[in-house]
Amino acid sequence: MDQSLNNLSKELGSTLQSRGMMLAVAESCTGGWVSQAVTAISGSSAWFDRGFVTYSNAAKNEMLGVKLSTLQEFGAVSEEVVREMAEGVLKNSSSEISLAISGIAGPTGATDGKSIGTVCFAWALRNSAVKTEQYLFSGDRESVRYQSVVMALKGVIDMVG
Repeated sequence: MDQSLNNLSKELGSTLQSRGMMLAVAESCTGGWVSQAVTAISGSSAWFDRGFVTYSNAAKNEMLGVKLSTLQEFGAVSEEVVREMAEGVLKNSSSEISLAISGIAGPTGATDGKSIGTVCFAWALRNSAVKTEQYLFSGDRESVRYQSVVMALKGVIDMVG
């Protein structure tokens, strides 16, 4: 793993551990990369609970309870969907914080109004508000996915830090 991602994962771990918090994640376009980054850190079982890779709409619905109507109305890459993903993670874990990611990493998949590099994020604290954001990253598929992992981890640190 690249050193900056490793350092960010360590920072995330120490931040969560110092607050006695567990993290769970739902990933789509990153395909488990966030989970891989955090579990690369020795001792991460003290602060990382589980990860859901919900690449298809059916998986988002079946595993996380994302409403089919939300998927149809807003599309999988939307703040509305990642909000429901993050809430679904909390319903299906005992974690205090969750994050969710869905995006278009490319080189195909752009839709009307959603360019390649569009990635939506949600961070949710149990019994609290959900924060959502949308970004447009540049670069190839791996670069968009990498930037998404970094943004996801930084968002957790910002939310609990």
